[in-house]
Amino acid sequence: MNVFKELYHYREFLHTNVKKDIRGKYKASFLGVLWSFINPLLQVLVYAIVFPYIMRVQTPNYLVFLICGIIPWTWFVNSVSIGATCITNNGNLIKKVYFPREILPISTVTSGVVNFMISCLIILLFTIIGGVGISWHLVFLPIIMLLQFVFSLSLAFLTSALNVYIRDVEYMVAFILNLAFYVTPILYSSDMFKDSEFAWIFKWNPMAYLVESYRNIFYAHEIPGLKSMGILTIVGIVLLIVSYSIFKKLEKRFAEEI
Repeated sequence: MNVFKELYHYREFLHTNVKKDIRGKYKASFLGVLWSFINPLLQVLVYAIVFPYIMRVQTPNYLVFLICGIIPWTWFVNSVSIGATCITNNGNLIKKVYFPREILPISTVTSGVVNFMISCLIILLFTIIGGVGISWHLVFLPIIMLLQFVFSLSLAFLTSALNVYIRDVEYMVAFILNLAFYVTPILYSSDMFKDSEFAWIFKWNPMAYLVESYRNIFYAHEIPGLKSMGILTIVGIVLLIVSYSIFKKLEKRFAEEI
C-alpha cells in the first residue's frame, strides 16, 4: 500500500513524465507524434505486399489481419525497448532529485497505452473499410490491454534495473525483440503451426496469446480464449511482483552506478 500512496503523492510528476514521453520522442521531427502511427502503417504496407503476393499467404482480409497484430506489437516493442533504458537515460535526474524510481518505467509503458488507444482508431478504420466491421466483442479490449500493460511493465521493471548494472542488456533486449517478432503470430496465424514441432513456442509466448486475442475481437468477432486469459492474468501478476521486487532491490545503487 505504501507503493500506491507514494505514487499517488507523485502523481503530478508521473503525469508530466507521461506527457514528456509522448511529445519528446518526435519533438524535433516535422510530423511529430504522427510518426507513432506512420511507422506501423508503413510496416503493414510492406508486409501486405510481400506476404500475400510473394509468399502466397492466403488469408482473407489480410490487411486487417496484419494491422491487428502490428499495432499491439509496436506498443509492446516500444514499451520494452524504451523501458530498458529509461533509468540510464535519466541518470542526471536520479542523481539530483528524489522521486519513486518506478515512475520512469511506469510512465514509459503508460505513454505507450495512450498511443495504442489512438492507434485503435486506425484498426477500426481498417476493419470498416475492409468490410470486416465491428462487433460487441470490443468490450474485451480493456481487459486485453490491461494484460499487455502488466507484461510490458514487468519487463520494463526488470530490464531497466538490470541495464543500470549491465549496459549490454539494452542491446540484448533489441536482439530478442527482433527474434520474438518472427515467433509471434503477427504475419501469420498460429494455426499454421498447430501440429508442428514448434507449437510449444507459441504456448510459452504471452504475446502470441495477446495478439490472437486482439484478432478475436477486431478481426474474427469472437470471444477471446477465457482460459488463456485467466492463465495470462495469473502469470502476469506473478511476473509483475517478481520483477518489481528485483527493481526495488537494485534501485538502492542506481545513483552510484549510473
